[in-house]
Amino acid sequence: MAVDFRFIIIGRGMMGAAAARHLSSMADGIALIGPAEPEERKVHQGVFASHYDEARITRTFDGNLTWGTFAARALDRYREIEAKSGIPFFSEVGCLFAGPPPKDEQDFLLRALTVSGTLGSHIEIVAPADLGRRFPYLSVGSDFSGYFERKRAGHINPRALVRAQARLAEGGGVSLIEATATSVRDAGSHVEVTAGDRSYSAERVLVAAGAFSNFHALLPRPVDLRVMARTVVFYEIGEREMAVFADMPSTIVLGDREEDHIYILPPVRYPDGKTYLKLGGDTEALSFHRLEDACRWFRSDGSSAERDHLSRIALQLMPELARCPVTSAPCVANFTPTGYPYAGFTQSPRIAVLTGGNFVAAKSSDELGRLGAVLLREGRLEDEDFGRELTPIFV
Repeated sequence: MAVDFRFIIIGRGMMGAAAARHLSSMADGIALIGPAEPEERKVHQGVFASHYDEARITRTFDGNLTWGTFAARALDRYREIEAKSGIPFFSEVGCLFAGPPPKDEQDFLLRALTVSGTLGSHIEIVAPADLGRRFPYLSVGSDFSGYFERKRAGHINPRALVRAQARLAEGGGVSLIEATATSVRDAGSHVEVTAGDRSYSAERVLVAAGAFSNFHALLPRPVDLRVMARTVVFYEIGEREMAVFADMPSTIVLGDREEDHIYILPPVRYPDGKTYLKLGGDTEALSFHRLEDACRWFRSDGSSAERDHLSRIALQLMPELARCPVTSAPCVANFTPTGYPYAGFTQSPRIAVLTGGNFVAAKSSDELGRLGAVLLREGRLEDEDFGRELTPIFV
């Protein structure tokens, strides 16, 4: 049977758009299906995505070599993507980790230093006595040290990165279809995809729908994926605060307790014309098993309790924020039991899945998209691409 496309990628988010760009240099007959960002979040009744934002931390400093490798490979292509697309998205302002003395050899900071040595990343260790002088916007414990990655680190604009990937994919011959896929079915000799009021056929399909991968009927069986609510907090920055925070790098502070860990984005201008300093934490208290519940969360302002918790930590670390207006917003993270993303075929040899960001994948999305493209084109991933580690688990 003749098919509409050779390959279809479902999901126009960070991984899906990257997969489409990479695949466009490997094959022809490709479609990328996904909806546009809703104009009015609080009344939108369809699916969402977590890249609807202006800033995500990017770095190679990581306690896990696999994740560090993904990030390093992606970061090495940022400037090329910007140049070819004409869309800037990477701010190389550096990334600072700050934390108390490591408790043992398995401490994240010690493991991350080892990984950085393997990847060739330069990490400057800042002694406690020098931390406040070097980074005066931050007030931490007197025993905290800093770990500063100046190059290949900072933050990316996820909206702009997705636009860049889509522009290059379309320039490479990919058909962009603005619709929500609601059904994927292996028809024996091909795959049928229902999106909007149309049906499309393909030889192979990659489902890269992020936290929404298990919703609708996109996979033959659900993947083992926890979809968790996160809340992010925004401090509106004025001229007075810009004098304090304008030159700060992306920052991650590791508290004594996991619930006190916090990440902080430098001031970034948002579409409403205002400048915000954004921060978030590692707390999850709510999970989603139904599409309706996830969508309802995305229409909210997040958790007020989590907003207050993050604000208390923020004001301890950055007292200069005390007079800034505070708002919050929802986010969703998806986690796999392996701690790695999934990139593999389902029970169907014609339907593959790419998902499982584990709340650290934005910076690595271009490399994860490349792996999805290789998987779709070649039918498998080799060991140099961590194929075994990325094997999906189904429920």
